[in-house]
Amino acid sequence: MSDTTMEMRSDREIVISRTFRAPARILFDAWTRADLVSRWWAPKSHGVEIAHCEADVRVGGKYRYVLRKGDDEFAFSGTYSEVTPPTRLVYSHVFEAFPDSPVTVTVTFEELDGETRLVAHEVYPSKEALAGALSSGMEHGMRETMDQLDALVAVLL
Repeated sequence: MSDTTMEMRSDREIVISRTFRAPARILFDAWTRADLVSRWWAPKSHGVEIAHCEADVRVGGKYRYVLRKGDDEFAFSGTYSEVTPPTRLVYSHVFEAFPDSPVTVTVTFEELDGETRLVAHEVYPSKEALAGALSSGMEHGMRETMDQLDALVAVLL
């Protein structure tokens, strides 16, 4: 459909956006339901798979995604602070290897004529935390997972 864009808004903020050829409710479900997240969230070309995925999508609810690459496991987790299906989510996002660097993520799903514009606004606790995420290869992985999400929502229609 369309390429994923990533824009630096400041030394602590990035905005990721993409338009999907699917209604907002399907995209929202794919973003929040553990059974669907486990099908797209790990960048497959890196040999990464989802070992465990859980999500309690409600204000105060938590999520945790455990990824595996070979014998190594690493996890991401957070807490939902705002849940407005199918248009908006706000949650913390923590790479558990760095528990003191939570990212605040606001995701909006704006539907127009059967397509949905997804915008994820990420605010990092420091410029060093954002620089660390970018240097880890996050951008390549994010672009690949967005392509995987696009392929998934196409079969959910």
